[in-house]
Amino acid sequence: MRLLEEKHIGRDMGVTVVPNVCSAILFDLGVGKSNVRPDAAMGRAAGESAFHREPFRSGNFGAGTGATVGKCNGPKNAMKGGVGAAAYRNGDLLVGAVFAVNCVGDVLERGETVAGAREDGSLAFASSERLMLMREPPKEASVGGNTVIGCIITNAALNKAQAKRLAGQGHNAIARAIRPAHSIADGDTVFAMCSGKVPAFQDAVSILAAHAAEAAILDAVKNAETYGSYMSYRERLEKLK
Repeated sequence: MRLLEEKHIGRDMGVTVVPNVCSAILFDLGVGKSNVRPDAAMGRAAGESAFHREPFRSGNFGAGTGATVGKCNGPKNAMKGGVGAAAYRNGDLLVGAVFAVNCVGDVLERGETVAGAREDGSLAFASSERLMLMREPPKEASVGGNTVIGCIITNAALNKAQAKRLAGQGHNAIARAIRPAHSIADGDTVFAMCSGKVPAFQDAVSILAAHAAEAAILDAVKNAETYGSYMSYRERLEKLK
């Protein structure tokens, strides 16, 4: 907030500007040390990095540090989630997405599970949907402990209602890439940001948004690193060789 105010980014109130900053939380206190939390200095450092156009880092960074996926068979059989990004272009139209993936379910690519709940002590996937049909998830996967948080970012000129509809396309991507999607144990939230520079057909923006969000979700888990008992996508592939 202070950084944006210093750069005069926000609503001009005459005497100063008031930055409009949306926020959402990702619960990861059960991973690592619960007393190590982001603070204002970290937020400023992240903002400075963005303004200096430093490369985005996927996996165990930022909101992805403590993210996990596939918790329907308990934490010992879950896998590491993370944060990811992706972008698509169609002419002058640009649409990107950033997603932090901390879901109770499994992450899929073209219908095949790439990260999620595993069979007890095994590399084989257990299928979170099958487990939920058989029984309730363990308390470690309870309501409030899981969420997928994302933001769709575009240079399209959209009004408020159109931007709200665009954010909904992020949920379409969640439904494509995560099973089960939007469970009662998840608090999935998607934002939208529009710079308003390029006139664009709403559906064209939405199509690119869904693709970008799905790719960002996959980028998050594919670049995650193992932490503790939470095996990463990469480690599992290595062990399968």
